[in-house]
Formats: sequence, structure tokens, C-alpha cells
Amino acid sequence: MAWGGGGAFGAGGHSGSVSATGLPFGGIPSELQAGVDRLLESEPDHPRATATFRQRPGAEELRRLSLWRLVRREPRLLVRALGLIVVMSVTMQAGPYLTGLAINDGMLPRHHDLAVVVIAAAAYLLCALTTALAQRSQVRTTGRLAAGIVNHLRVKVFSHLQRLSLDFFTEEKAGVLMSRMTSDIENLQQLLQDGLAQFAVQGLTMLVITAFLFVMNVRLALITLGLIVPALTAASVWFRAASARGYLRVRDGIANVLADLSESLQGVRVVTSHNRQRHNVIHHRNVVGRYRDANFYTAQVSAIYGPGTQMLSVLGQGALLAIGGDMVLHHSLAIGALIAFFLYLNRFLQPIQLLVQQYNTYQQGQASIVKLNGLLATPPSVEEAADAEELPAVEGRIVFDRVSFGYDPAVPVIRRVDLAIEPGETVTFVGPTGAGKSTLAKLITRFYDPTEGSVRIDGHDLRRVTFASLRRQLGVVPQEPFLFAGTIRDNIAFGRPDADDAEVARAVAAVGLGEVVERLPQGLETPVHERGQSLSSGERQLIALARAFLAHPRVLVLDEATSNLDLQSESKIEAALDVLLEARTAVLIAHRLSTAMKADRIVVVERGGIVEVGSHGELVQAGGRYAAMYATWVSQAAVESAGLAGS
Repeated sequence: MAWGGGGAFGAGGHSGSVSATGLPFGGIPSELQAGVDRLLESEPDHPRATATFRQRPGAEELRRLSLWRLVRREPRLLVRALGLIVVMSVTMQAGPYLTGLAINDGMLPRHHDLAVVVIAAAAYLLCALTTALAQRSQVRTTGRLAAGIVNHLRVKVFSHLQRLSLDFFTEEKAGVLMSRMTSDIENLQQLLQDGLAQFAVQGLTMLVITAFLFVMNVRLALITLGLIVPALTAASVWFRAASARGYLRVRDGIANVLADLSESLQGVRVVTSHNRQRHNVIHHRNVVGRYRDANFYTAQVSAIYGPGTQMLSVLGQGALLAIGGDMVLHHSLAIGALIAFFLYLNRFLQPIQLLVQQYNTYQQGQASIVKLNGLLATPPSVEEAADAEELPAVEGRIVFDRVSFGYDPAVPVIRRVDLAIEPGETVTFVGPTGAGKSTLAKLITRFYDPTEGSVRIDGHDLRRVTFASLRRQLGVVPQEPFLFAGTIRDNIAFGRPDADDAEVARAVAAVGLGEVVERLPQGLETPVHERGQSLSSGERQLIALARAFLAHPRVLVLDEATSNLDLQSESKIEAALDVLLEARTAVLIAHRLSTAMKADRIVVVERGGIVEVGSHGELVQAGGRYAAMYATWVSQAAVESAGLAGS
């Protein structure tokens, strides 16, 4: 089999190399390098990050998220934070009691005692200092607690995304997923770092104040609590239900805003070329408007609850003044105790006001947990079997045994396909768009599982082997290769990050990438811009081929690898394919019959079934569907040649 070769390498729809693109430099400017070096010298040593990934999540990973399950991951920090909160709650509330004591026992004419006042004042200052130190330590502790939990949660969500199958990412918007990883987790971080601590502080403050009230006067404490607590409880129950609905709408709203923004940015070239800017602005305004309406609703709920509790505070103080004043006049309550009661009542209602504000944070965090649980509860449609075995080294015989498949099970795309591909054979799938060519390739790589029948490699049903052992022996080169942020070398060694320089150099030489690398300003260490946009289509495709070569796959799948290239680039890629496909089983999806003609066998796919199989010569001689396609291709090529000659 020959793939053609030779020819100079040209750009395939983009300007040639980084130096010719006019894009900004991706490294560190020389004038900033000294400052960067100083920063690195002061950077503390960090232990090497260790992470494990399991295709099948463990029991702990399958449990639903909850605030309690999250915070108990750091038990020592949790206990320390709770201890500090208890100290703060007690020392912060000693002030009014000490004030009443100083008035009754040190300031009234019948108990004039400067020593009592001085001792009370000193104790007050000591409590204030203790509170400040405890609060400082508490903020540091809850900050570490939140950082550790959020780090775990980000890895957990990211790992789950790595497990999910392709159909999930086809159906879900990228912006929605980004909102799960960003704003939802950030809301949880805010709740864990500040919200829960404030909830605990204010809750304990109310309990401590209640205890002080009962110590000073049981009757007045019962009257105070009987007037205020039932009304506040009813208002809080209403607020909880109303705000929960609102914050779920808010989380959906921000997810839709990010999804629309992400789509517009990724498609900015299409938007500009079709003059869709005005339409996009109108659509985005509507999306943002729905998010605004959700925020308006939560603001209205808070506007009712906040002033309502403030009104209860004023009414409670008025009732206490009337009742307590009468008790003072009848000598059943000391004036110092009444003043302390007023101070405590203000402090009793203040935590309620703060709890209202923190409850917004709590509801946002709870809404984020609901959304994250929805994501984490989504199972991959293609799962690794619990008893999956390692796939041994294969020769590369692929068998489709009565395979049927549909992205929607009710609408089959592939129907009862039988096909055997021998080890080392190159087979090309051809046929009209939508016939099912790429779907057959996706079944080989097990991006999807057949709904009926089986796909086997060397007799092993792909559903019975581990993903890792299967994909170690598969290489995939898509029509539009994806390059990641990093250097050219990083992208070539993507499948084998442990490859040494010599192996990378052999891969570069094997696919004919050396000429391109020599032109780049920093060779293999040249930074790759987002999605490789600073490189031409041909250069990106050569890097993808070098990546596949370095991985040493036994089976190679190429999805229209030359369809978007000009003739010079195609010639260069075909020369690289000569090297890459040697002694490997290869499955190619081809629109250009010039590519298909050079395969060992051609499989004609139409309406989800195989209608013809054979070599180019055999199929042309048979006069069937492929022969008609070939005749059409020849006539079109003749017309194009005549047009070029005339011009």
C-alpha cells in the first residue's frame, strides 16, 4: 500500500508558523524575567501533587454531597473552629452582664464601690481581647477548612467529568459545566469559609444571651422570649421556603448566562462573518434579563424578611421598656438589670439580623449543592464493567458482529453490521454524510456501546475490558485535532508524558514535522496558543500524527484526517501516514476518494449498513455504489482541471 508522498509543506487555511501569525508572544518577556525569578526564589516548596483516578468511582465518591459530609472531611479543623466559636460566643456576651454588675454594685449611691467598677472594666477589656484573638484564629482555621474542602470538591467534580461519556458533553452546554466548576463551588467556599462560622457564632450567641437573661430575671426572660421567638420562627420558616426557590432560579440563571457567553466567544468568527452581533446582543440581553429577574425575586424576599424582623425588634424593645420599667418602679428588678436586659435584647436581635444576611449565603450554597449533586449523580452512558479485565497486547483484528446502534435508541443509526478487519489491514469507510461512518469508528474506540451485537478486538468484547488497557492500544486522529495549552513538545507527548527527548525526536522525524519545528522560534518548546490557532491546519494535523506515533498504538482510527487541507498539506500528511500506518490496523473515514483508493479495502456505508466491501479496483469493476461515486469524483476532477487550465 502506498500513500503518496513528497511535496513541500504549505499552510492549510491559516498562516504558516507562529512567527508569521502576528499573535502575541506566549512566554515571559525578558524585562519581566528577573522579577519572575525573584518570586520563584521566595516560593515555598510544595509537595508533589498525588491524585488517583478510577474509572469506576468508589462508595465514598458516589455519596450525595451535603454540608455535613463536606465539613467532616477535616475533623481536626472542625473541632478547633467549633471550640474557638464557643469561646467567642461566651466572651463577646459578658459585656452587658459586667455593665449591669458595675451599675448595681459599684455606681448606685447605696453601693458606691470604685473597685467593683474597675474590676468590671478590666474584665470587660480582657473579654474583648480574648474575643479578638479567638476570632483571628477562627478566621484562619475556617479559611483552611474551606480551602481543603473546596480543593477536594474541585478534584471530585473534575474527575467525574473525566468519567462521563461523549453523549453527555454533546447534550450539555460548556458554559453550564463551567458554572458548576466556578460559581457554584465559589458559593460553597464562601459558605464554608464565612457563612457556617457566622451561623454558629450567631446561634451560640443567642443561646448564651438567653442563658444570661434567665440568670438575671426568669420572669422577664420568659416574657421577652414569648413575645419575640414565635413571630421570628414563623417569619424564618416562610423566608426559608421562598428564598430556596429563588436561589435555585439564580443558579440556573447564571449557568445560562455563562453558557451563552461561552458559545458566543467560541463562535466569534462565525458571528462576525454573518453579521449576527446585534441579534446576539438581543439574545444575551434576554438571558441576562431572566437572571436579573431571579435576583429581583430573592431581593424582594429579603426586603420583606429583613425589615419585618427589624420591626419585631422595635416592638420587643417597647414591650420590654413598659414591662421592665414597671418592675423597676415596684422594686422587683434593679435598674442595672433592666439596662443589661436592654443591651442583651439588642444583642439578641442583632444575631437574627445577621442570620438573615448569612441565610442568603446559606441558600446560595445549598442551591449550589443541589446543582452539583445533579451533575455528580449523572452516570456515564458507557461504563466500565465491575469485572472488566486488562486487554492483553493485541494484533489488531477487529470484528463487528451484528452491530446495531442509535444515539437515540429509538432511532438506529447503524443496523446489523457484520465486518471483519484483519491485523495490519487498512480499511477506509466511505459514503454520504450521515451514513454512519464516524459512528462505526466511535464504536471501535468505545466512545459508545452498541445497542445490539458486539465489537471485538482479537476476540475480546470491548465491553469486558478496562478503558485504560483498551485505549493504550488505540490511536485516534480526528478531523480537527485539538491542541492543548503548553508547548509543541507537551502536545506531542500528550499520550505519553513520560517519553524522553529521543522518543519525541523520533516521532517528529517519522511524520515529517522536523521542518516545521525548525521554523518555530523556540523549536519544540514553542508555546501553543489556544486550540493551536497560531498554527496552520496542516501543522496541527502533523502534531496530532506525531502524538499518535509516539503512543505506539496497535489500532489507529483517523476521521477524515486530510479533508480540510490544501493539496500541498495533504501530500505532506499522506507521507506521514505512510510511516504511521505501517504494520498497524487502521480504520480511516474518508470523503476524498483519493485517500480511499490507497486502502487495502474500501467499505461503502449507506443508511447505517454496509452495501459494498472490496479494493478500489474490485469495486469499480463491480459497477455498484462505489463505482458511481468514483465516476462522479472523476468527472468533477476533470471539470476542476479544465477550469484551472482555462484560468
